[in-house]
Amino acid sequence: MKALVAKDYGDVDQLELREMPEPPVGPDDVKVRVAAASINPIDWKLLSGARRKLMELHFPAILGRDASGEVLAVGANVKAFQRGDRVLGLVMGAFAEQVTANQNAWALLPSGLDALDAAALPLVTLTGAQLAERVEPAKGRTILVTGALGGVGRATVFVAKSAGATVFAGVRKSQKQAAMSLGADRVIALDDDAELAAVPELDGIADTVNGETIAKLLPRIKKGGHLGSVVGEPAGARERGLQVKAMLTQPDSKRLEELARAVAAKKLIIPVEKRFPLAQAPDAIRLARGGGVGKVLVLP
Repeated sequence: MKALVAKDYGDVDQLELREMPEPPVGPDDVKVRVAAASINPIDWKLLSGARRKLMELHFPAILGRDASGEVLAVGANVKAFQRGDRVLGLVMGAFAEQVTANQNAWALLPSGLDALDAAALPLVTLTGAQLAERVEPAKGRTILVTGALGGVGRATVFVAKSAGATVFAGVRKSQKQAAMSLGADRVIALDDDAELAAVPELDGIADTVNGETIAKLLPRIKKGGHLGSVVGEPAGARERGLQVKAMLTQPDSKRLEELARAVAAKKLIIPVEKRFPLAQAPDAIRLARGGGVGKVLVLP
């Protein structure tokens, strides 16, 4: 099969398209012919070596966490999927013509969801859902989501609102108008000190940005409140008496199917910016890495 392979740590010049062995299928695995994969920050961070402590790459390495496609084969213990099913999943090695992952990584593609654009969903929607859970959204609780216009932020806002919480969407001032469509109760410009000063006491913050922004927001969380983060634990959070819950996204077949149905019903919008052939994946990564765009897909 053809796959986009990283030869060594570095930039996108370390990527090349080459023939690789087809992935084997274990007893709990589902093997899929990839229709599309999407690019996430973890891809260029792993390639650069910035996340080497989190995950060591063994070269030649195939990157890519999101995939959509058609089931080619299932392991002996797999009952929920069969050959020919259309699926999406949170996997490893999606930048290839085929990928294999545990059955818990996959969800059936719901009616009404584009089979290619579905590849944009697994990592960002599952991350958003699991991040929202870290701040315990519920009726009567006020939650702020930073980076709310990103894929993870959008999913976090959706899940927190669905749980009944009052949700503030935190974005840059230039993004406020666009963020009005997220369905949050209020949109906050996080780069406007006057708006930050007017933020009421919060029960929790779901953070996707860290840095100076979260440092300014920490005093707005009530003592004993929750801080969920996908970008590491910010300095000083525990000293303020906060419940800090940094996280790594885990596969969840049932939750992924629920989120995919929400996207199919247009209750949750994850924009897709552009599709590239797999051979042009370096250009796709450059576009995604530049920021400020929707999801970028590669098609084998």
